[in-house]
Amino acid sequence: MTTDGFTTCLWFDGRAEEAADFYVSVFEDSGLGRTLRYTEAGPGPEGSVLTVDFTANGQRFVALNGGPEFRFTEAVSLQIECAGQDEVDFYWDKLVEGGGEHGPCGWLKDRFGLSWQVVPARLTELITDPDRRKAARAMKAMLAMGKLDIAALERAHAGG
Repeated sequence: MTTDGFTTCLWFDGRAEEAADFYVSVFEDSGLGRTLRYTEAGPGPEGSVLTVDFTANGQRFVALNGGPEFRFTEAVSLQIECAGQDEVDFYWDKLVEGGGEHGPCGWLKDRFGLSWQVVPARLTELITDPDRRKAARAMKAMLAMGKLDIAALERAHAGG
């Protein structure tokens, strides 16, 4: 039985330390932890970063310099539920800066290729409305967006 929950391990090709520093700079309740370095046993160059433990938004992660064998895909993403448009805008802009990619329906990739969903909490309310026509209009509007726009979602929901 685990005693301390889960830690997500993120695989990087030589950019683990840079990624950990970046994520810690974006989220509150964040900090860097232990850094392990390769020894003469390898497989990386002696003294280079093997792993960096960090916390972002209260969640534990390990950034691993594992090499070029594996890449991130959209099959795994991190979802940020935002209280309002200011948070959506902040996280969207911060996570795509420095070479990230805008995606559809509130999805993006950061400069390391990790997929994120930046989602306003209000979206769930709109697309689960018991009035299925209102919910469908909100869903249709969401499907046409990149970064989610709460006011536009609400207008679509209302029929405008």
